[in-house]
This record gives sequence, C-alpha cells and structure tokens, in this order.
Amino acid sequence: MGARGLSEILTDAAGGVFPPSDGSVTVVPQPSPRDAGVLSFSAHAVIFTDEDPAWVRETLAAVPSDPLAAPLCPPFLTAFAERTGRVVNNIDLLTVATRLPGEPPLPLTPVEDREHPRVVRALRYREDVRVFTTDGGVLVLGRGVAGRWEAAIEVDPQARGRGLGRALATAARHLLPAGEVVWAQQAPGNATSVRVFQAAGYRPVGAETLLVLGRP
Repeated sequence: MGARGLSEILTDAAGGVFPPSDGSVTVVPQPSPRDAGVLSFSAHAVIFTDEDPAWVRETLAAVPSDPLAAPLCPPFLTAFAERTGRVVNNIDLLTVATRLPGEPPLPLTPVEDREHPRVVRALRYREDVRVFTTDGGVLVLGRGVAGRWEAAIEVDPQARGRGLGRALATAARHLLPAGEVVWAQQAPGNATSVRVFQAAGYRPVGAETLLVLGRP
C-alpha cells in the first residue's frame, strides 16, 4: 500500500475502498503521539505505531492463532501494550456515516463549561470537542484518531426505548462541516448501541482497538 498514512486509509474506507483482503498487515506511523492501535478490515489489518515494523511482524508471527486474527488477539495486544507502555482499550466495531444537510432532528444545548465531566473525558481522546445536551441525553462530537470527526452518545436510563439514541446519532451527522464524515465506535456486545448507530445510517467498516496512555 506504499507510504500512505492512516488518514488516507480511513478516507478510502469511508468511501467504500478497502485494503486488499489478502491476509496481510500494513504498518503505518502513528498519526499523533496520542494515537496508536490496530484497525482490522476484512482479511487485512492496519497497525499504527511508531515502533519498528520488524518488531510488529515478528511478534505477530509468534502469536499462536489464525494469522488473520493475530492483530486483535490478546497475546499480540498485550505485547504491544507492554512494548509501548500503554493500556489496551476496548475492541470496538468501527462505523462511519456521511454528513446530512439541515438542522438536527432534536433540540440541542451546547455545553460551554470546559470542566464538565463529559468534556474533560472527551478531551483526553479528541480535539475540537463539542458537547451538547438534550432532555435525557448527551452528544459528544470532536476530532479523534488521525483528525477524523467522531461521535459518542449517552442516553439516560429513564429516557431509553423512545428513539433518543438514534436521534442523537443522527444529529451528529447534521453538525459536521461540509464534505466531512463522522465515525463512531461501538462495543460489539452492546447490541443496543450497535443497532442505534446502524439505524441512524452508520455503516460498519471494521474493528478497532486503541492503545492509550494511562487508564482508558
């Protein structure tokens, strides 16, 4: 795949152009000092790290599993974390959606307090963070891995089952700058979240795990 970086790979994937499904692994530099991890497509993994690519390939070869699964297997992720002094975060389903024109489908109130707990947490992983509240829920939008726009939502327990999660996920698509797409991660076991984002038009792209500095 040449010298293409993670940003270009993500841009292609958002447009439906994926790396070849040939069982290979691509190693690219970290897009920032903060972001390191593994992105797994169909029969192709992309590992973004500033570690020696030779070390990555030697460590993968020693993993006692199907080579296609090795990049996201615990033995490799544990070795990767120890090598980099990081902590393995969740292995998530990675999804993407295009921008929608017009206003969001529900009223949103911007959170101006930069000490708000949700803002503080989001700033650990993203820049240009914007947090919005609505009755029963929260929407977080910001630039995360490789500068991509990322969305996260929270729905209060008493507000669940009324379509609020789908409305919040859809709202993120309306808040994007022109020409941008928005990414969102969901834990595969959180079937409710997976269904919410897919109902809001987010398409599955692959699996992703980030290695973070300090506690996730």
